[in-house]
Amino acid sequence: MCGIAGYYSLNQTLEPSLLKTMTNAIQHRGPDSDGFFNDRTAGLGHRRLSIIDLREVANQPMFSHNDRYVMVFNGEVYNFKELSSQVRVKNDSFYYKTNSDTEVVIEAFNKWGVDFVNRLNGMFAIAIYDTVEGHLFLYRDRIGIKPLYYYWDGENFFFASEIKALTKVEMIRNKLTINQTAVNHFLNLGYIPAPISIYNEIHKFPAGHRLHINKDIFTLEPYWKVEDKVEFDEFRNYPEAKKKLKYLIESSVQYRMISDVPFGTFLSGGIDSSLVTAIAQNQSDTAINTFSIGFKESKFNESVHAQTIANHLHTNHHEFVVTTKEAQEMVNDMIVSYDEPYADSSAIPSMLLSKMARKHVTMTLSGDGGDELFLGYGSYKWAKKLDAGFYKQNRKLLAYFLSKMKDRHIRVSKLLDFQTGDDLKRHIFSQEQYLFSQQEIGQILKNKDFDNSIIKDDFSDLDRQLSASEAQAMFDLKYYLPDDLLVKVDRATMKYSLETRVPLLDYRIIEFALNLPEKFKQKGDISKFILKETLYDYLPKSYFERPKAGFSIPVNDWLRADLKYLIDDFLNEPLIMEAGFVNYDVVKDLIQRWTLKEPHLYNRIWTLIVLHKWYVDIYKNL
Repeated sequence: MCGIAGYYSLNQTLEPSLLKTMTNAIQHRGPDSDGFFNDRTAGLGHRRLSIIDLREVANQPMFSHNDRYVMVFNGEVYNFKELSSQVRVKNDSFYYKTNSDTEVVIEAFNKWGVDFVNRLNGMFAIAIYDTVEGHLFLYRDRIGIKPLYYYWDGENFFFASEIKALTKVEMIRNKLTINQTAVNHFLNLGYIPAPISIYNEIHKFPAGHRLHINKDIFTLEPYWKVEDKVEFDEFRNYPEAKKKLKYLIESSVQYRMISDVPFGTFLSGGIDSSLVTAIAQNQSDTAINTFSIGFKESKFNESVHAQTIANHLHTNHHEFVVTTKEAQEMVNDMIVSYDEPYADSSAIPSMLLSKMARKHVTMTLSGDGGDELFLGYGSYKWAKKLDAGFYKQNRKLLAYFLSKMKDRHIRVSKLLDFQTGDDLKRHIFSQEQYLFSQQEIGQILKNKDFDNSIIKDDFSDLDRQLSASEAQAMFDLKYYLPDDLLVKVDRATMKYSLETRVPLLDYRIIEFALNLPEKFKQKGDISKFILKETLYDYLPKSYFERPKAGFSIPVNDWLRADLKYLIDDFLNEPLIMEAGFVNYDVVKDLIQRWTLKEPHLYNRIWTLIVLHKWYVDIYKNL
């Protein structure tokens, strides 16, 4: 796990010192060492967090054995041991100098060429430079676990693991302008979807893509697309499907336990983290480390469930109980760590948990991905309701009557109230998250000149017709998972130099889950049915007979008390007028409604705070 940065110039020799400047900005991603390569055309920089083969010989940049290719690499390739033997078949011209996956990756490219990426099982952002032909190649993993950003002005190309590394480059910083389309999406979704960023000039490198650049070529194309993995060949036999799923998860966890440093698991006590932890402990000869977090305010403390699981599995459990004050102090760190507006407040407990876990281990496993793959969110049930039947036929009437009732009914009324032609999937998502609807954004934005086509959520042309629930989950797999949840995990953990691996997002599990019959995932009122049944092979079902609890903080309460100053400081009329994103009168009315009768509006207010705090803390200080 590391941080990478680099450049490629068509017409000028860039200063090698830029590599040091960029990598210094992301030192937290790799505190153990740094390394650089440059010639007249390209430069590669690396910050290393040592996880596999801790020796200096495994540092990066790393050259192929014939010295033609040089590489920097962020992430892990878990099947590197199998690949290493395949690379060596009938080839005695080199020997491995390290025991690292890095060396295997560069030699795999050397042997198989640009399509080598299809053989990799892992999470990665890879940059490979051909020193002979002067070509640069970049790759990002299939689902977007590891981050990668780039800048391209037609002559100079820069890339880095985080935006803050790019903004340290003067020629980039001096050109940066705010992307109004990104502001629109942020208010609607709480995050900014790829390939755009908050800056017009900086782009997110799309998941499952590869780039090839030289003096004549700039090609960015997919090598894997989640939509293409939806096929007709579904598992029809439930016992066989469950057996296959169990094998895949066990294999994935086993891969991700390969480490030369101490590791553990994040254990919330929920379905996904408990399954990953149970399998990891089952495969370990010693007690593994597990980590959970809770608040001293018992209303928000779910760590008791994690303790129950840990006791049953006999793990070496670490429970961190924090105060509201400790969590609130993370607000400033959150804005800085995420580089662009990011409204998912669960980043705060994620950062606290990562900070504390890093005192004990260097690598962790998490349970991310289970909800999107196995229909775990309530939004999937709403998608089904709004697709047919009573709710679809009567939604306008229901929305009207519910809007006259109490707050929780008003919230449902907003979910039911959408216009024909609205993107229903994103509408359901935004209203489930208590964010601005597309209609509300039209009212609040000052600049209404934006491109709303960034998100393409029409999946009607796939090989198999998706149900409404499956289509909503596909939306999350393409956007919410890589651009919100995985961003959250990456920044929260890497801020403290902690690697986190996500076993449920092994591409084999993704492709398998996409083609399971919906009835295996949703059985009556039981969501994630097959995943839960797999879990019950390891842990008692009774441990999980409780409502689903998210990894959240009481933002609504905080904004009314200790964090009220955020409203005063960042939603005041002078600042809103200066930033120019939204209409102050609409914001003022929103705050009044939230204060008096509609507490569910708190997340809209939080999102506006994050946007304007980013403007003050980051943009104005570029």
